[in-house]
Amino acid sequence: MTEPTVAEVMAELAALDDPKARAVNEKHGDDHGVNLGELRKIAKRLKTRQELALGLWATGDTAARLLAVLVARPKAFDRDELDSMLRESRTPKVHDWFVNYVVKKSQHAEALRVAWLADPDPVVASAGWALTSDRVVKKPAGLDLPGLLDVIEARMGGAPDRLQWAMNHCLAQIGIEHAEHRARAVAIGERLQVLKDYPTPPNCTSPFAPIWITEMVRRRHAE
Repeated sequence: MTEPTVAEVMAELAALDDPKARAVNEKHGDDHGVNLGELRKIAKRLKTRQELALGLWATGDTAARLLAVLVARPKAFDRDELDSMLRESRTPKVHDWFVNYVVKKSQHAEALRVAWLADPDPVVASAGWALTSDRVVKKPAGLDLPGLLDVIEARMGGAPDRLQWAMNHCLAQIGIEHAEHRARAVAIGERLQVLKDYPTPPNCTSPFAPIWITEMVRRRHAE
């Protein structure tokens, strides 16, 4: 099998671009019209192709970057490359996929988590909070949970949207996963009222931290 070229893959993506899907995605800040299921099918066919991933990323095209994330080899990137790519990930979906599918699987995840948490760019800082939420759930040993709650309490209310969302997610995970901090996490959510009025579809859990925490704990006790 010959190595597919960036041009060939870009042509395939262009053929899949749906103007109606693009219009919907653009409302959420994502400038692409390719169905994500179709994107995953292409990635499954291509498998891991690091050089192709780099080429696709370099195009700057959102659909191409999403595919690049899926076919990249996370452990092949050094810390500086990951930092630069995160700063280039300005659309929400690319940012989210890059953190979840590449950075979290990298040996540099913890160092970047610490650096990004303190970054003055709120979009970069939101990646630090996303990585922190992951640690709260999977590897909390060594985290200063009261200290994280202090920061959330002081800063979440006035944070820009993307950063606020990421901090709120961390607040909820602390409350869900750590019973000793649950009452404080709920109290912070109640006081700040962040995402209290967020439109939530039927059968979905509100992202408002007090409701989210209470519902997830209830489900665990019901199992």
